[in-house]
Amino acid sequence: MKPIRLRADVLAGLTTSFALLPECIAFALVAHLNPLMGLYGAFIICTLTALFGGRPGMVSGAAGSMAVVIVALVVQHGVQYLLATVLLGGLIMMAFGLLRLGKLVRMVPHPVMLGFVNGLAIIIALAQLEHFKSGEDWLSGTPLYLMTGLVLLTMAIVYILPRLTKTVPPALVAILGVGLLVYLFGLPTRTLGDMAHIAGGLPTFALPDIPWNLETLRIIAPYAILMALVGLLETLLTLNLTDEITETRGYPDRECVALGAANMVSGAFGGMGGCAMIGQTVINLSSGGRGRLSGVVAGVLILLFILFLSPLIERIPLAALVGVMFVVSQQTFAWASLRVVNKVPLNDVLVIIAVTTITVFTDLATAVLCGIIIAALNFAWQQARELYADEHLEADGSKLYRLHGTLFFASTAPFLNQFDPANDPARVTLDCRHLSFVDYSAIAALKTLRERYAKAGKHLQVFHLSERCKKLLKRAGEEDH
Repeated sequence: MKPIRLRADVLAGLTTSFALLPECIAFALVAHLNPLMGLYGAFIICTLTALFGGRPGMVSGAAGSMAVVIVALVVQHGVQYLLATVLLGGLIMMAFGLLRLGKLVRMVPHPVMLGFVNGLAIIIALAQLEHFKSGEDWLSGTPLYLMTGLVLLTMAIVYILPRLTKTVPPALVAILGVGLLVYLFGLPTRTLGDMAHIAGGLPTFALPDIPWNLETLRIIAPYAILMALVGLLETLLTLNLTDEITETRGYPDRECVALGAANMVSGAFGGMGGCAMIGQTVINLSSGGRGRLSGVVAGVLILLFILFLSPLIERIPLAALVGVMFVVSQQTFAWASLRVVNKVPLNDVLVIIAVTTITVFTDLATAVLCGIIIAALNFAWQQARELYADEHLEADGSKLYRLHGTLFFASTAPFLNQFDPANDPARVTLDCRHLSFVDYSAIAALKTLRERYAKAGKHLQVFHLSERCKKLLKRAGEEDH
Protein backbone atom coordinates (compact mmCIF):
# COMPACT_ATOMS: atom_id res chain seq x y z
CA MET A 1 0.00 0.00 0.00
CA LYS A 2 1.34 3.44 -0.95
CA PRO A 3 2.32 5.72 1.98
CA ILE A 4 -0.22 8.38 0.88
CA ARG A 5 -3.02 5.79 0.72
CA LEU A 6 -1.94 4.35 4.07
CA ARG A 7 -1.99 7.77 5.71
CA ALA A 8 -5.39 8.63 4.22
CA ASP A 9 -6.94 5.39 5.46
CA VAL A 10 -5.51 5.79 8.98
CA LEU A 11 -6.78 9.37 9.32
CA ALA A 12 -10.16 8.43 7.84
CA GLY A 13 -10.42 5.53 10.30
CA LEU A 14 -9.61 7.85 13.21
CA THR A 15 -12.28 10.32 12.12
CA THR A 16 -14.84 7.55 11.64
CA SER A 17 -14.13 6.12 15.10
CA PHE A 18 -15.10 9.44 16.69
CA ALA A 19 -18.36 9.42 14.72
CA LEU A 20 -19.08 5.81 15.68
CA LEU A 21 -18.86 6.43 19.43
CA PRO A 22 -21.97 8.55 20.12
CA GLU A 23 -24.09 6.67 17.58
CA CYS A 24 -23.34 3.22 19.02
CA ILE A 25 -23.82 4.45 22.59
CA ALA A 26 -27.13 6.08 21.67
CA PHE A 27 -28.39 2.98 19.84
CA ALA A 28 -27.46 0.77 22.81
CA LEU A 29 -29.40 3.06 25.12
CA VAL A 30 -32.38 2.99 22.73
CA ALA A 31 -32.35 -0.80 22.98
CA HIS A 32 -32.13 -0.64 26.81
CA LEU A 33 -28.62 -2.11 26.80
CA ASN A 34 -25.32 -1.29 28.48
CA PRO A 35 -23.47 1.19 26.19
CA LEU A 36 -20.46 -1.14 26.22
CA MET A 37 -22.54 -3.71 24.32
CA GLY A 38 -22.95 -1.20 21.51
CA LEU A 39 -19.24 -0.38 21.53
CA TYR A 40 -18.18 -4.04 21.61
CA GLY A 41 -20.52 -4.69 18.70
CA ALA A 42 -19.05 -1.74 16.80
CA PHE A 43 -15.47 -2.94 17.39
CA ILE A 44 -16.16 -6.52 16.31
CA ILE A 45 -18.48 -5.87 13.38
CA CYS A 46 -16.54 -2.89 12.00
CA THR A 47 -13.20 -4.72 12.16
CA LEU A 48 -14.32 -8.07 10.75
CA THR A 49 -16.39 -6.65 7.89
CA ALA A 50 -13.51 -4.35 6.97
CA LEU A 51 -11.10 -7.28 6.90
CA PHE A 52 -13.24 -9.87 5.14
CA GLY A 53 -16.21 -8.05 3.58
CA GLY A 54 -16.85 -7.36 -0.07
CA ARG A 55 -16.83 -3.57 0.04
CA PRO A 56 -13.64 -1.77 1.23
CA GLY A 57 -14.41 1.71 2.52
CA MET A 58 -17.84 0.81 3.89
CA VAL A 59 -18.27 1.03 7.66
CA SER A 60 -20.47 -1.30 9.70
CA GLY A 61 -21.36 -1.19 13.36
CA ALA A 62 -24.17 -1.29 15.90
CA ALA A 63 -26.83 0.37 13.77
CA GLY A 64 -29.99 2.16 14.85
CA SER A 65 -32.21 0.15 12.50
CA MET A 66 -31.17 -3.01 14.34
CA ALA A 67 -31.65 -1.41 17.77
CA VAL A 68 -35.27 -0.52 17.00
CA VAL A 69 -36.00 -4.11 15.98
CA ILE A 70 -34.81 -5.66 19.24
CA VAL A 71 -36.21 -3.24 21.84
CA ALA A 72 -39.30 -5.35 22.54
CA LEU A 73 -37.23 -8.54 22.85
CA VAL A 74 -34.86 -6.99 25.39
CA VAL A 75 -37.72 -5.56 27.47
CA GLN A 76 -39.69 -8.82 27.51
CA HIS A 77 -36.97 -11.48 27.69
CA GLY A 78 -33.67 -9.84 28.62
CA VAL A 79 -30.16 -9.45 27.28
CA GLN A 80 -29.31 -13.16 27.01
CA TYR A 81 -32.14 -13.74 24.55
CA LEU A 82 -30.88 -10.76 22.55
CA LEU A 83 -27.41 -12.33 22.25
CA ALA A 84 -28.98 -15.58 21.03
CA THR A 85 -30.99 -13.57 18.52
CA VAL A 86 -27.82 -11.90 17.24
CA LEU A 87 -26.23 -15.34 16.78
CA LEU A 88 -29.22 -16.67 14.82
CA GLY A 89 -29.57 -13.44 12.82
CA GLY A 90 -25.89 -13.68 11.86
CA LEU A 91 -26.41 -17.27 10.73
CA ILE A 92 -29.30 -16.17 8.49
CA MET A 93 -27.15 -13.40 7.00
CA MET A 94 -24.37 -15.89 6.24
CA ALA A 95 -26.83 -18.27 4.58
CA PHE A 96 -28.16 -15.39 2.47
CA GLY A 97 -24.66 -14.66 1.20
CA LEU A 98 -23.67 -18.31 0.69
CA LEU A 99 -26.81 -18.83 -1.40
CA ARG A 100 -25.67 -15.88 -3.54
CA LEU A 101 -28.84 -13.89 -2.95
CA GLY A 102 -27.03 -10.55 -2.68
CA LYS A 103 -27.82 -9.92 -6.34
CA LEU A 104 -31.46 -9.42 -5.35
CA VAL A 105 -30.51 -5.84 -4.48
CA ARG A 106 -30.64 -5.23 -8.23
CA MET A 107 -34.41 -5.47 -7.90
CA VAL A 108 -34.41 -2.18 -5.98
CA PRO A 109 -35.27 0.62 -8.47
CA HIS A 110 -33.25 3.83 -8.49
CA PRO A 111 -36.14 5.99 -7.16
CA VAL A 112 -36.37 3.63 -4.17
CA MET A 113 -32.62 4.03 -3.65
CA LEU A 114 -32.98 7.82 -3.69
CA GLY A 115 -35.84 7.64 -1.19
CA PHE A 116 -33.75 5.38 1.06
CA VAL A 117 -30.82 7.80 1.02
CA ASN A 118 -33.03 10.84 1.62
CA GLY A 119 -34.93 9.14 4.44
CA LEU A 120 -31.75 8.12 6.24
CA ALA A 121 -30.30 11.62 5.80
CA ILE A 122 -33.37 13.08 7.51
CA ILE A 123 -33.19 10.46 10.29
CA ILE A 124 -29.50 11.29 10.90
CA ALA A 125 -30.34 15.00 11.19
CA LEU A 126 -33.37 14.44 13.45
CA ALA A 127 -31.34 12.15 15.73
CA GLN A 128 -28.91 15.00 16.43
CA LEU A 129 -31.72 17.15 17.82
CA GLU A 130 -31.83 14.89 20.89
CA HIS A 131 -28.49 16.39 21.92
CA PHE A 132 -30.19 19.78 22.21
CA LYS A 133 -32.18 18.42 25.15
CA SER A 134 -31.42 18.09 28.83
CA GLY A 135 -33.52 15.19 29.97
CA GLU A 136 -36.96 15.77 28.46
CA ASP A 137 -36.60 19.55 28.15
CA TRP A 138 -35.03 21.52 25.33
CA LEU A 139 -31.94 23.58 26.12
CA SER A 140 -32.49 27.30 26.53
CA GLY A 141 -30.48 30.40 27.27
CA THR A 142 -26.67 30.18 27.45
CA PRO A 143 -26.42 26.36 27.11
CA LEU A 144 -28.47 26.52 23.90
CA TYR A 145 -26.47 29.43 22.46
CA LEU A 146 -23.17 27.74 23.31
CA MET A 147 -24.26 24.40 21.85
CA THR A 148 -25.54 26.05 18.68
CA GLY A 149 -22.40 28.15 18.29
CA LEU A 150 -20.07 25.16 18.65
CA VAL A 151 -22.15 23.13 16.19
CA LEU A 152 -22.00 25.93 13.63
CA LEU A 153 -18.24 26.35 14.21
CA THR A 154 -17.74 22.63 13.61
CA MET A 155 -19.76 22.74 10.40
CA ALA A 156 -17.86 25.83 9.21
CA ILE A 157 -14.52 24.07 9.71
CA VAL A 158 -15.72 20.99 7.80
CA TYR A 159 -16.92 23.10 4.88
CA ILE A 160 -14.09 25.65 4.72
CA LEU A 161 -10.96 23.58 5.50
CA PRO A 162 -10.98 21.58 2.21
CA ARG A 163 -10.60 24.90 0.35
CA LEU A 164 -7.38 25.57 2.26
CA THR A 165 -5.84 22.09 2.47
CA LYS A 166 -6.78 18.50 1.77
CA THR A 167 -3.95 16.89 3.69
CA VAL A 168 -6.13 16.02 6.70
CA PRO A 169 -9.81 15.07 6.99
CA PRO A 170 -11.81 18.23 7.82
CA ALA A 171 -14.12 16.33 10.19
CA LEU A 172 -11.12 15.18 12.25
CA VAL A 173 -9.75 18.73 12.47
CA ALA A 174 -13.20 20.03 13.45
CA ILE A 175 -13.69 17.49 16.24
CA LEU A 176 -10.21 17.92 17.71
CA GLY A 177 -10.23 21.70 17.23
CA VAL A 178 -13.57 22.30 18.90
CA GLY A 179 -12.63 19.82 21.64
CA LEU A 180 -9.42 21.72 22.33
CA LEU A 181 -11.29 25.04 22.33
CA VAL A 182 -13.79 23.76 24.91
CA TYR A 183 -11.00 22.35 27.09
CA LEU A 184 -8.74 25.46 27.02
CA PHE A 185 -11.55 27.92 27.75
CA GLY A 186 -13.45 25.63 30.10
CA LEU A 187 -16.69 26.10 28.18
CA PRO A 188 -19.64 24.53 30.02
CA THR A 189 -21.05 22.27 27.29
CA ARG A 190 -22.06 18.63 27.29
CA THR A 191 -19.44 16.02 26.41
CA LEU A 192 -19.45 12.39 25.37
CA GLY A 193 -18.94 11.43 29.01
CA ASP A 194 -22.34 12.93 29.81
CA MET A 195 -23.95 10.29 27.59
CA ALA A 196 -22.18 7.32 29.18
CA HIS A 197 -18.89 6.20 30.68
CA ILE A 198 -17.12 3.98 28.18
CA ALA A 199 -14.28 2.56 30.27
CA GLY A 200 -14.24 -1.23 30.28
CA GLY A 201 -12.23 -4.37 29.65
CA LEU A 202 -11.84 -6.78 26.77
CA PRO A 203 -15.01 -8.50 25.56
CA THR A 204 -15.14 -12.10 26.80
CA PHE A 205 -16.50 -15.18 25.07
CA ALA A 206 -19.66 -16.63 26.59
CA LEU A 207 -22.58 -18.38 24.94
CA PRO A 208 -25.98 -16.92 25.88
CA ASP A 209 -27.27 -18.25 29.20
CA ILE A 210 -30.64 -19.49 27.97
CA PRO A 211 -32.41 -22.83 27.60
CA TRP A 212 -31.49 -24.19 24.19
CA ASN A 213 -34.85 -25.64 23.15
CA LEU A 214 -37.69 -25.13 20.67
CA GLU A 215 -39.46 -22.66 22.95
CA THR A 216 -36.40 -20.40 22.89
CA LEU A 217 -36.23 -20.75 19.11
CA ARG A 218 -39.90 -19.78 18.88
CA ILE A 219 -39.14 -16.60 20.85
CA ILE A 220 -35.98 -15.47 19.05
CA ALA A 221 -36.64 -16.65 15.47
CA PRO A 222 -39.05 -13.82 14.44
CA TYR A 223 -36.66 -11.17 15.80
CA ALA A 224 -33.64 -12.87 14.20
CA ILE A 225 -35.32 -13.02 10.79
CA LEU A 226 -36.40 -9.37 10.99
CA MET A 227 -32.95 -8.32 12.23
CA ALA A 228 -31.27 -10.20 9.37
CA LEU A 229 -33.59 -8.74 6.73
CA VAL A 230 -33.20 -5.17 7.98
CA GLY A 231 -29.43 -5.55 8.33
CA LEU A 232 -28.99 -7.10 4.90
CA LEU A 233 -31.21 -4.53 3.24
CA GLU A 234 -29.42 -1.54 4.77
CA THR A 235 -26.02 -3.10 4.07
CA LEU A 236 -26.72 -3.90 0.43
CA LEU A 237 -28.21 -0.48 -0.27
CA THR A 238 -25.25 1.21 1.43
CA LEU A 239 -22.94 -0.99 -0.64
CA ASN A 240 -24.67 0.26 -3.80
CA LEU A 241 -24.24 3.85 -2.63
CA THR A 242 -20.55 3.25 -1.87
CA ASP A 243 -20.09 1.78 -5.35
CA GLU A 244 -21.54 4.96 -6.85
CA ILE A 245 -19.40 7.29 -4.73
CA THR A 246 -16.13 5.41 -5.33
CA GLU A 247 -16.97 4.37 -8.92
CA THR A 248 -15.84 0.83 -8.11
CA ARG A 249 -17.68 -2.46 -7.68
CA GLY A 250 -18.20 -4.33 -4.43
CA TYR A 251 -19.17 -7.96 -3.88
CA PRO A 252 -22.57 -8.17 -2.15
CA ASP A 253 -22.53 -11.93 -1.44
CA ARG A 254 -19.12 -11.73 0.22
CA GLU A 255 -20.29 -8.75 2.28
CA CYS A 256 -23.38 -10.68 3.45
CA VAL A 257 -21.25 -13.64 4.58
CA ALA A 258 -18.78 -11.37 6.40
CA LEU A 259 -21.58 -9.41 8.06
CA GLY A 260 -23.26 -12.61 9.23
CA ALA A 261 -20.02 -14.00 10.64
CA ALA A 262 -19.27 -10.68 12.37
CA ASN A 263 -22.71 -10.65 13.99
CA MET A 264 -22.23 -14.19 15.26
CA VAL A 265 -18.87 -13.27 16.78
CA SER A 266 -20.41 -10.13 18.30
CA GLY A 267 -23.22 -12.15 19.88
CA ALA A 268 -20.75 -14.66 21.28
CA PHE A 269 -18.68 -11.87 22.87
CA GLY A 270 -21.56 -9.89 24.37
CA GLY A 271 -22.01 -7.29 21.61
CA MET A 272 -25.04 -5.91 19.80
CA GLY A 273 -25.97 -6.89 16.29
CA GLY A 274 -25.17 -4.49 13.50
CA CYS A 275 -24.97 -3.73 9.81
CA ALA A 276 -23.62 -1.04 7.48
CA MET A 277 -23.96 2.53 8.77
CA ILE A 278 -24.54 5.02 6.00
CA GLY A 279 -23.56 8.11 8.01
CA GLN A 280 -20.22 6.70 9.16
CA THR A 281 -19.59 5.31 5.68
CA VAL A 282 -20.05 8.78 4.19
CA ILE A 283 -17.65 10.22 6.81
CA ASN A 284 -15.07 7.56 6.01
CA LEU A 285 -15.31 8.07 2.26
CA SER A 286 -15.32 11.87 2.45
CA SER A 287 -12.26 11.69 4.74
CA GLY A 288 -10.34 9.70 2.13
CA GLY A 289 -10.94 6.16 3.39
CA ARG A 290 -10.99 3.80 0.44
CA GLY A 291 -9.20 0.68 1.66
CA ARG A 292 -9.85 -2.02 4.25
CA LEU A 293 -7.39 -0.37 6.63
CA SER A 294 -9.72 2.57 7.30
CA GLY A 295 -12.44 0.28 8.66
CA VAL A 296 -9.94 -1.78 10.66
CA VAL A 297 -8.49 1.37 12.23
CA ALA A 298 -11.96 2.65 13.14
CA GLY A 299 -12.90 -0.66 14.76
CA VAL A 300 -9.67 -1.17 16.67
CA LEU A 301 -9.71 2.41 17.95
CA ILE A 302 -13.15 1.80 19.46
CA LEU A 303 -11.58 -0.98 21.55
CA LEU A 304 -8.61 1.23 22.48
CA PHE A 305 -11.01 3.97 23.59
CA ILE A 306 -12.72 1.47 25.89
CA LEU A 307 -9.48 0.03 27.32
CA PHE A 308 -7.13 2.99 27.63
CA LEU A 309 -8.38 6.32 26.29
CA SER A 310 -11.81 6.74 27.87
CA PRO A 311 -10.79 9.73 30.10
CA LEU A 312 -9.73 11.69 27.01
CA ILE A 313 -12.48 10.51 24.69
CA GLU A 314 -15.21 11.34 27.20
CA ARG A 315 -14.10 15.00 27.03
CA ILE A 316 -15.05 15.33 23.37
CA PRO A 317 -17.89 17.89 23.14
CA LEU A 318 -21.13 16.51 21.78
CA ALA A 319 -21.50 19.72 19.80
CA ALA A 320 -18.51 18.77 17.63
CA LEU A 321 -19.93 15.34 16.87
CA VAL A 322 -23.39 16.79 16.22
CA GLY A 323 -21.93 19.33 13.79
CA VAL A 324 -20.12 16.60 11.85
CA MET A 325 -23.29 14.49 11.67
CA PHE A 326 -25.30 17.47 10.39
CA VAL A 327 -22.76 17.80 7.57
CA VAL A 328 -23.03 14.07 6.91
CA SER A 329 -26.80 14.42 6.70
CA GLN A 330 -26.45 17.23 4.17
CA GLN A 331 -23.93 15.23 2.11
CA THR A 332 -26.02 12.06 2.27
CA PHE A 333 -29.25 13.65 1.06
CA ALA A 334 -29.63 13.21 -2.71
CA TRP A 335 -30.24 16.85 -3.59
CA ALA A 336 -30.26 15.89 -7.26
CA SER A 337 -33.58 14.14 -6.60
CA LEU A 338 -35.15 17.58 -6.01
CA ARG A 339 -33.80 18.95 -9.27
CA VAL A 340 -35.29 16.15 -11.39
CA VAL A 341 -38.84 16.51 -10.07
CA ASN A 342 -40.02 18.11 -13.32
CA LYS A 343 -37.80 15.94 -15.53
CA VAL A 344 -38.78 12.38 -14.59
CA PRO A 345 -42.17 10.62 -14.65
CA LEU A 346 -44.54 11.59 -11.85
CA ASN A 347 -44.71 7.96 -10.71
CA ASP A 348 -40.97 7.94 -9.97
CA VAL A 349 -41.27 11.20 -8.02
CA LEU A 350 -44.06 9.67 -5.93
CA VAL A 351 -41.89 6.62 -5.20
CA ILE A 352 -39.03 8.84 -3.98
CA ILE A 353 -41.38 10.82 -1.72
CA ALA A 354 -43.14 7.70 -0.43
CA VAL A 355 -39.93 5.84 0.46
CA THR A 356 -38.44 8.94 2.10
CA THR A 357 -41.56 9.52 4.20
CA ILE A 358 -42.02 5.88 5.22
CA THR A 359 -38.34 5.57 6.15
CA VAL A 360 -38.62 8.55 8.49
CA PHE A 361 -41.88 7.54 10.15
CA THR A 362 -41.62 3.74 10.25
CA ASP A 363 -38.53 1.74 9.31
CA LEU A 364 -36.23 1.07 6.39
CA ALA A 365 -37.48 -2.43 5.54
CA THR A 366 -41.10 -1.31 5.30
CA ALA A 367 -40.13 1.73 3.22
CA VAL A 368 -38.06 -0.19 0.68
CA LEU A 369 -40.67 -2.97 0.42
CA CYS A 370 -43.42 -0.39 -0.21
CA GLY A 371 -41.23 1.39 -2.74
CA ILE A 372 -40.53 -1.83 -4.66
CA ILE A 373 -44.24 -2.71 -4.70
CA ILE A 374 -45.22 0.76 -5.93
CA ALA A 375 -42.51 0.70 -8.61
CA ALA A 376 -43.48 -2.84 -9.70
CA LEU A 377 -47.17 -1.95 -9.98
CA ASN A 378 -46.28 1.16 -11.96
CA PHE A 379 -44.07 -0.89 -14.29
CA ALA A 380 -46.84 -3.47 -14.79
CA TRP A 381 -49.36 -0.72 -15.53
CA GLN A 382 -47.10 0.96 -18.07
CA GLN A 383 -46.28 -2.33 -19.81
CA ALA A 384 -49.96 -3.23 -19.96
CA ARG A 385 -50.81 0.10 -21.63
CA GLU A 386 -48.17 -0.41 -24.32
CA LEU A 387 -49.77 -3.54 -25.78
CA TYR A 388 -51.50 -2.87 -29.13
CA ALA A 389 -52.48 -4.62 -32.39
CA ASP A 390 -52.25 -3.77 -36.09
CA GLU A 391 -55.21 -5.08 -38.14
CA HIS A 392 -55.08 -5.96 -41.84
CA LEU A 393 -57.64 -7.60 -44.20
CA GLU A 394 -55.97 -10.13 -46.50
CA ALA A 395 -56.84 -10.66 -50.19
CA ASP A 396 -58.49 -14.02 -49.43
CA GLY A 397 -60.92 -12.35 -47.02
CA SER A 398 -59.17 -13.41 -43.80
CA LYS A 399 -58.02 -10.97 -41.16
CA LEU A 400 -54.49 -10.56 -39.77
CA TYR A 401 -53.69 -9.22 -36.31
CA ARG A 402 -50.10 -8.24 -35.52
CA LEU A 403 -49.62 -7.93 -31.76
CA HIS A 404 -46.93 -5.75 -30.18
CA GLY A 405 -45.96 -5.69 -26.50
CA THR A 406 -45.85 -7.99 -23.49
CA LEU A 407 -48.69 -10.32 -22.52
CA PHE A 408 -48.86 -10.95 -18.77
CA PHE A 409 -51.34 -10.72 -15.91
CA ALA A 410 -51.85 -6.94 -16.20
CA SER A 411 -52.27 -6.84 -19.99
CA THR A 412 -54.67 -9.75 -20.60
CA ALA A 413 -57.74 -7.48 -20.65
CA PRO A 414 -56.22 -5.01 -23.19
CA PHE A 415 -55.09 -8.03 -25.23
CA LEU A 416 -58.58 -9.55 -25.45
CA ASN A 417 -60.11 -6.13 -26.21
CA GLN A 418 -58.07 -5.90 -29.42
CA PHE A 419 -60.22 -8.60 -31.08
CA ASP A 420 -63.83 -8.75 -32.36
CA PRO A 421 -64.80 -12.42 -32.74
CA ALA A 422 -68.45 -11.58 -33.51
CA ASN A 423 -67.68 -9.42 -36.54
CA ASP A 424 -64.35 -10.84 -37.76
CA PRO A 425 -64.27 -13.08 -40.87
CA ALA A 426 -64.29 -16.89 -40.65
CA ARG A 427 -60.49 -17.12 -40.72
CA VAL A 428 -58.32 -15.01 -38.43
CA THR A 429 -54.53 -15.06 -38.15
CA LEU A 430 -52.63 -13.89 -35.08
CA ASP A 431 -48.99 -12.91 -35.72
CA CYS A 432 -47.02 -13.08 -32.44
CA ARG A 433 -43.65 -12.12 -33.87
CA HIS A 434 -43.55 -9.00 -31.67
CA LEU A 435 -45.50 -10.36 -28.70
CA SER A 436 -43.87 -11.79 -25.57
CA PHE A 437 -45.64 -14.32 -23.34
CA VAL A 438 -44.53 -13.96 -19.72
CA ASP A 439 -46.74 -15.96 -17.35
CA TYR A 440 -49.68 -18.35 -17.05
CA SER A 441 -52.11 -15.43 -17.34
CA ALA A 442 -50.82 -14.94 -20.90
CA ILE A 443 -51.49 -18.60 -21.75
CA ALA A 444 -54.97 -18.38 -20.21
CA ALA A 445 -55.70 -15.23 -22.25
CA LEU A 446 -54.70 -16.97 -25.50
CA LYS A 447 -56.89 -19.97 -24.57
CA THR A 448 -59.82 -17.65 -23.86
CA LEU A 449 -59.36 -15.94 -27.24
CA ARG A 450 -59.38 -19.29 -29.06
CA GLU A 451 -62.54 -20.30 -27.21
CA ARG A 452 -64.27 -17.05 -28.17
CA TYR A 453 -63.53 -17.57 -31.87
CA ALA A 454 -64.51 -21.25 -31.68
CA LYS A 455 -67.80 -20.28 -30.02
CA ALA A 456 -68.43 -17.84 -32.89
CA GLY A 457 -67.78 -20.71 -35.37
CA LYS A 458 -64.52 -19.20 -36.61
CA HIS A 459 -60.94 -20.42 -36.84
CA LEU A 460 -58.00 -18.65 -35.14
CA GLN A 461 -54.48 -19.50 -36.30
CA VAL A 462 -51.39 -18.39 -34.38
CA PHE A 463 -48.02 -17.82 -36.08
CA HIS A 464 -44.48 -16.85 -35.10
CA LEU A 465 -44.54 -17.82 -31.45
CA SER A 466 -41.09 -17.66 -29.87
CA GLU A 467 -39.48 -20.85 -28.58
CA ARG A 468 -40.08 -19.70 -25.01
CA CYS A 469 -43.75 -19.09 -25.73
CA LYS A 470 -44.09 -22.53 -27.33
CA LYS A 471 -42.54 -24.16 -24.24
CA LEU A 472 -44.97 -22.28 -21.98
CA LEU A 473 -47.93 -23.41 -24.08
CA LYS A 474 -46.79 -27.04 -24.21
CA ARG A 475 -46.15 -27.08 -20.46
CA ALA A 476 -49.69 -25.82 -19.91
CA GLY A 477 -51.13 -28.42 -22.29
CA GLU A 478 -52.00 -25.96 -25.06
CA GLU A 479 -51.07 -26.84 -28.63
CA ASP A 480 -49.84 -24.28 -31.12
CA HIS A 481 -52.30 -24.36 -33.97
